Amino acid sequence: MISSELTPIDLRCSAKGCRALATDAVRWRNPKIHTATRRKVWTACPEHRDHLSSFVDIRGFLIDVIPVAELSDSDG
Repeated sequence: MISSELTPIDLRCSAKGCRALATDAVRWRNPKIHTATRRKVWTACPEHRDHLSSFVDIRGFLIDVIPVAELSDSDG
């Protein structure tokens, strides 16, 4: 669930130069610097979802990809 404090501007795609509305959240963690409970989040539009998730996946950082509507306050 998205925090009631978020506005559509907070849900823009994280891809460089993209200002499209985000539909998905790429949750990831670098185990060398983040604790097991820490999750970083990049928001993604449909066009950039695969690119952003692949970027962190090939580094072994990907946790999962979920719809932004499923984000909770515990997501980074």
